[in-house]
Amino acid sequence: MIPAAVIATALILSAAPTLALTLEFPARAVPTADAQSPLGSRPVAVSPYGEDGVQMLDAEGAVAQQAWRIENDGLTTLQILAPLRAQIVAAGFEVLFECETDRCGGFDFRYALDTLPEPEMHVDLGDFRYLAARNTGAGADDYIMLLVSRSANAGFVQMTRIAPDAADLRLIASTKAPPPALASALGLPLIDRLRRNGHATLEDLTFRTGASELERNRYATLEDLARFLKGAPQRRVVLVGHTDATGALDGNIALSRARAQSVVDRLVTDYDVPPEQLSAEGVGFLAPVASNQDPAGRTRNRRVEAILVGE
Repeated sequence: MIPAAVIATALILSAAPTLALTLEFPARAVPTADAQSPLGSRPVAVSPYGEDGVQMLDAEGAVAQQAWRIENDGLTTLQILAPLRAQIVAAGFEVLFECETDRCGGFDFRYALDTLPEPEMHVDLGDFRYLAARNTGAGADDYIMLLVSRSANAGFVQMTRIAPDAADLRLIASTKAPPPALASALGLPLIDRLRRNGHATLEDLTFRTGASELERNRYATLEDLARFLKGAPQRRVVLVGHTDATGALDGNIALSRARAQSVVDRLVTDYDVPPEQLSAEGVGFLAPVASNQDPAGRTRNRRVEAILVGE
C-alpha cells in the first residue's frame, strides 16, 4: 500500500482566499481536454444505478471539465484513482460516493454521467471507477467528480469540478513522470513489489458488501501471483484479509479471514496453484493503513494482502 507521505499533496495558498489544488498523477499524463464555464450546473452522481436510476445532487457554480491520458499500460484503474483520491481527501474534500464497474451499475451508470467523447476520454464498460467528493470548508460547496478507465495500453482520467467561483477552479496538475518513490510504489508489477517488500496488496479484488465470496471476475493480480507460485514451488504465501473498523472485532476478523480464504480457494480452483503454497488469515481492523473516520480511509483499509513467507 502506498505510504500517505508519498502521495499526499500540498494545497498552495495564495494571498486571496481561493485555493489552487495540485495533483500528482501516478505516471506521465498528457492533457486531452480542458474546458471552463464561469457559471453552470452539473448533476453529481452519488449512488449506483438502481430501479430509480442514479441519485444525483444538483451542483451550481463555475465548472471545469478536464481529461488526461496516462501513459502507462501497467497501471490498474485503482492504481490510477487511489493516489488522486488521497490527494483530494488531503485537500479537505469528503468522499460522497465511490464505485467500480458492476457496483456502479455498469452500462447504465456510465451513460448517466456527463462524459467527454473519444478520444478525449475513453471508458471501458468492463473496467472503470468513479468518485464524487465535496468540500464545504469555505462555506460554499465545492465538488469534484473523477472518472477513471483504461484502454489496452493507457489509462484515462476525467475530472469535473464545480466551485463557487471561477478563481477556485485553478488546478495545477503534474503531467510529468512522478517522483521516484511514487513511481516505484505504483508502477512496479505485483511480484516485484512482493519480492521487494515481502508483501503486496491485491488491489483489483472485489467482494460484495458485507460478503466474503470473491466476485466472479478476472483478476490480473491473481494471474500474476499464480504464475509466480507455480514457477517457484518452494515459495509460500499467506493471504491476509483486512476490514475497516465498522462493527465488532470478532465479526470483522471472521469476515477478513473468510475473504482471504475465498482468494485462496480461487487460486487453487481456477489457477491450479498447489494448496500447500497458500494459507489464509484475517486480522479484521487491527492493521489499518488509513483513518477509519472517513469513507476514503475505510475503503483503503478493506483489502487482502499477499505476504511472502517461503524461501
